[in-house]
Amino acid sequence: MAVEGGMRCVKFLLYVLLLAFCACAVGLIAVGIWVQLVLNQTITQGATPGSLLPVVIIAVGAFLFLVAFVGCCGTCKENYCLMVTFAIFLSLIMLVEVAAAIAGYVFRDKVKAEFNKDFQQQMQNYPKNNHTALILDRMQEDFKCCGAANYTDWEKILLSPKRVPDSCCVNVTQHCGVNFNVKEIHNEGCVEKIGSWLRSNVLVAAAAALGIAFVEVLGIVFACCLVKSIRSGYEVM
Repeated sequence: MAVEGGMRCVKFLLYVLLLAFCACAVGLIAVGIWVQLVLNQTITQGATPGSLLPVVIIAVGAFLFLVAFVGCCGTCKENYCLMVTFAIFLSLIMLVEVAAAIAGYVFRDKVKAEFNKDFQQQMQNYPKNNHTALILDRMQEDFKCCGAANYTDWEKILLSPKRVPDSCCVNVTQHCGVNFNVKEIHNEGCVEKIGSWLRSNVLVAAAAALGIAFVEVLGIVFACCLVKSIRSGYEVM
């Protein structure tokens, strides 16, 4: 028995939300892939809180896309079981997102310490590995920083008190890091500079997360309304 009256409006709004879920799912997968690429360039491999973050983001995105598909089928066919499954899975996704947010807050200092440790490890490989050198040079140029804590970190690596990578220079030119003037290089360390950049983007990420959570809550409410309407139709029959 087809839903009638106000439930038709709910059904239409649910279709709109399902499209939003698909967009959110694709966005989460894209963000997860981007975070994985960034971590591959900055943090060594291993099962750590930082390295597991993109895996969780991609998994949630893929699962949300699957749930949106189930919800679309349930809404189209007005199927009681599919809509109940949709509401339950959407609730589970919300719980996972809340758990991930709490874990991110709890492990924020550990992730920073991990990044600091791995950055220093890659600094050790700078003279030996061209690929590592390219990654560190790109980071120092992009974030306008030098070394982990500051430019003096390079003294232990390049074994010279007046030698830093050319990427530390304010104006990058060949051999500008040899016999440098302190005023001509970036003095702030990359760990703190990148950490500041991440903190400045937290509000944007939090706003996006709240937006997704709001859409998910609406999806659960509308799904429950539709389930109630379908069940009432069955009882009338």
